[in-house]
Order: sequence, then structure tokens, then C-alpha cells
Amino acid sequence: MGYIPQDMLENLRNYKYRGADKSLVSRFVLNPFWTWFVTLWPTWVAPNTITLTGLSIVIFNFATLLYYDPLYLTERDGYTDPPRWVYFSWGIGLFLYQTLDAIDGKQARRTGMAGPLGEMFDHGCDALNTTLECLLASRALGLGRSWWTVASQIATLANFYLTTWEEYHTGVLFLGYFSGPVEGILLIVAIYIVTGFCGPQVWEKQIWTTLHLENVPYISRIPNLPLNEAFMVFGALGLGLNIFHSYMNVREASRAPGGHPHRDSRYSPLTLLLPFVASTALQVAWLSHPEFNDSWIINSASFVPFVCAWGLQFAHQVGRMILAHVTGTGFPVWDWIWIWSVIGAVDANLPRLLNIPPLLQTSPRNTAIVVWVTLVISFLAYARFVTLVISDITNYLGIACFTVRKKDEHGVWKSVRPESHKLA
Repeated sequence: MGYIPQDMLENLRNYKYRGADKSLVSRFVLNPFWTWFVTLWPTWVAPNTITLTGLSIVIFNFATLLYYDPLYLTERDGYTDPPRWVYFSWGIGLFLYQTLDAIDGKQARRTGMAGPLGEMFDHGCDALNTTLECLLASRALGLGRSWWTVASQIATLANFYLTTWEEYHTGVLFLGYFSGPVEGILLIVAIYIVTGFCGPQVWEKQIWTTLHLENVPYISRIPNLPLNEAFMVFGALGLGLNIFHSYMNVREASRAPGGHPHRDSRYSPLTLLLPFVASTALQVAWLSHPEFNDSWIINSASFVPFVCAWGLQFAHQVGRMILAHVTGTGFPVWDWIWIWSVIGAVDANLPRLLNIPPLLQTSPRNTAIVVWVTLVISFLAYARFVTLVISDITNYLGIACFTVRKKDEHGVWKSVRPESHKLA
């Protein structure tokens, strides 16, 4: 037996993707472009290969960040700003990621390779991209090592978790009039372009001063925040709206006759938001060591490895949620990958909990070692999950992951003839 039990594998054949995209930008601007762009790809290129290509571009962008700013410092910390072309490359890279992520489904229909594996692979790449782009965007905004970057990570992961939670309970991937995968990405692309022209320092300017509204009645009573902090506030408001709309969609689906046919009835939908809240609280508790305003992790080179480990654990968490969705099984409330973070958070907070010093994180250096070990464990755990899930699904459904091949009635892999399938 592999990673996925046999009864879950059998449910894969009943899965059908359902999506609803209300975005006007997507409908009238981007989708015509995507429909044309997919025709440039040969039909022997697998859709998951296109998705992986997009993620590879983002990983390259992240590598340029590590090369030019390995300590994740900002100009106000006395660090020299990376070359301006780097920010333009991030904008181009993210736009390409969005484009490739959008056309992989069209390519799947062109090649007859559509199925649950494609959705899982697509969501997995999106989950990884979320953390990488959070670090890149926070650097472009000049936030650097700060609780603002942590807040940005929480907000972006929360939006992704909400979308996955909503899809699990409704069976439909909803994208509203303003969504992260469409307008949100274009907004971040615009941030990269502005930073490329003006530098990260531009985001330190106060919002009402920049808009020449600081003397306008009523508006002058609102705090004149820097642009980067104002952007975070607007993001928090957007998160609140997304929570409301997601909840209303789930509530409507649960009240429909019969509800969703295979959703987990052991818990109320709102209860299943708690795993994200709990895992986030763990990370914040760990970051607060030894003091909230004097974090050994945030104020050191361990910050980026910590956020990356957090992102990998999150990708594992939502990956299991998506697996439960496509197999029609129970919601994964607990994820064992949190164990090491539990150890790190509890150890860091022993002075608060038991009035004794930490056993492992007795110094910034030891804390860094624990963070790096957590990153390695998180990477290996997620790599194992991805490898096993891909292997199980490809072998059961007889659909290859990175090539346009299927198994014939004798179990032999054969190339698919795209001519026999509907083109995008």
C-alpha cells in the first residue's frame, strides 16, 4: 500500500473540477490572452510541466534575492539596494507564473490530461509560491525583517487557506471580483515595477502626503501611515472581506438540499478554520522568543529560513486538504509536520510557561540551528508527501505527471494523441 489508501484512490474517479471566476479582468483581458498563449505550446508538453516551469521562474527570482540580499536587510538598515533590474525581473517572473498557472488547465484539456492530479499539483505550486512572493514583495516594499513581514505572511497564507477550506466545503473553487490569483498578483507586479523605477524607499512616504490629502477634512484624522504599512492595512481589510464571502459561500452550500455529498460532517465548517489559527499561533509564539520586540529570529539571518520552513509546513497542510477534497474524505484536522514547530515554540517559551530557561534555544546561535533543522525537516517531509502522492495517483489513474502519456488496457504507458481531444 502506498501513501493514499485504496478507498481514497477509488474516489479519485468520481472527482470533477468545478470553478467560478467573477473577475472582470480575468474574463475580458487575461482570459483571451491566456487562450491565445496556450496555443504556442506544443501538445507534447504536459500541463504539469508548464506549472512547474512557472514555479521554477519564481524560485529563480527568490535566488536573486538571496544572492543580492542574503541577510534580508533593507536600506534603512544600512544595506545597499539590489540592482533595480532585479525588481523588474520579479515583476516579469510573477506575471509569467500567473500566465503559466492559468494555461495549465487549458493545456490539460488540449492534451486530454485533465484530472485530480493536475489540481493537486497546481495548488501545491501555488502554496509554495505564496510564501516566496510574500518574502519578495515584503523586500520590495522595504519591510525587511519585521513583524510587518510576518503579518504579510499570515494574511497571504490565510487567504490561501480560506480558498482551500471553501473549496473543500462547497466543491467549487470561487474567485471573486477581486481575488489573489488575478488582481492580487497584478497588484504585486505593479509594486515590483514601481520599486524598480523608484526604489524601495518610495514606500516609506506617507500615504496622505503622497496623495496630497493630508489637509483634507476627516481624512486628516486618519493616521498618515507610510505607503507600505497602509498597503498592509488594506490587505487586512481585504482578508476580512474574503473571510465573510467564503463563509457565506460555505454556509449557502451547507444549507442546500443534501449539502455537499462527501464533506466531513464531524465538525462544523468554522471549526475547521482552527487548524490554521493554531499553526499560526505556534509560529508567532516561537518568533516572540525571547521578547516580542526583541526576537532572536526576526533580528537575525534566521528569519528567511524560518519563513521558508513555515511556508513548507503550510504547503503540506493545504496539500492534505486538497487531497481530502479530490478524494472526498475527512478533513485533515491535525498535521504531524507541526511537531517540530511545537517543540521550537514550547522550548522558546519555557521561561513564560514554567519559569525555566529554554533547553535548546539558549542563545541566538542555538536558535538559528533549531530553525535550520526545522527547515530541513519541513523540506524533506513535504518532498516525501509530494513524491508519494504523485506516485500513487499516476499509477492508479494511469496518467503521467510530467509527460503526455497514459496507461493502456495492458498497463503499458503510451503517448496520448492530442488530435483526438478538444483544443482550448
